[in-house]
Amino acid sequence: MTKLLQGKVALITGAAHGIGAGVARQFVRHGAQVVVTDVLDDEARALVDELNRDGQDSPARFARLDVTHEPDWRVAVVLAEQTFGKLDTLVNVAGVPGRAGVEQMTEADWHRTVDTDLKGTWLGMKACIPAIRRAGGGAIVNTSSNYAIVGSGRAVAYHAAKAGVLMLSRTAAIEYARENIRVNAVLLGLTDTPRMASLPADWRASILETTPMGRFATPDEIAHVYVFLASDLASFVTGTGLVDDGGFSAV
Repeated sequence: MTKLLQGKVALITGAAHGIGAGVARQFVRHGAQVVVTDVLDDEARALVDELNRDGQDSPARFARLDVTHEPDWRVAVVLAEQTFGKLDTLVNVAGVPGRAGVEQMTEADWHRTVDTDLKGTWLGMKACIPAIRRAGGGAIVNTSSNYAIVGSGRAVAYHAAKAGVLMLSRTAAIEYARENIRVNAVLLGLTDTPRMASLPADWRASILETTPMGRFATPDEIAHVYVFLASDLASFVTGTGLVDDGGFSAV
């Protein structure tokens, strides 16, 4: 297998399970060294043990990271640079849903979703860009959603946060393009993760019915998109929102 990320060092948030874990596994398979971060310590440490067992030269480390807490970011960046010598890739996966509509949404739930999904992405970029600059450039891959570009009539906080992530990515791409720092977003549809089981059955069914490919994505196939955007194959790709949703948003 061609290792598309050989020599890269990535910090990945929300990596204890689901999409984040899939990204971490694919990054290591493609030759990257990774800092696995999450607030789920036991699951994240288990993933690090797996990656170090299956990889070469212990390519993974764990850092506990609440993406809404700026000091956690500083610690994780220091760990990456001290352990692996640099940090040239940031992958923001951590996020939480917010399924209520405008009137049903509480202020606390609004802040939880927007702070994690949008503020957390911004804090990650703010903390990691100086390190990526020190490394001579690199890539940032943020996690948005097809809900950034289509409405559903509910999930108001999630729609707002993920649309914000898309525009944050585009704006930062322009700001840092001349510094060899690429910034892109992945606009995901529903992916078969443990979290999907918590969604109402009627919601899952309605999305599946209107997805042209007739199925949900797997974390591993979603992770390939992150590998591409972080790799040198995407060397002229910045400021884009790459839609990976089985055709849902094309309907």
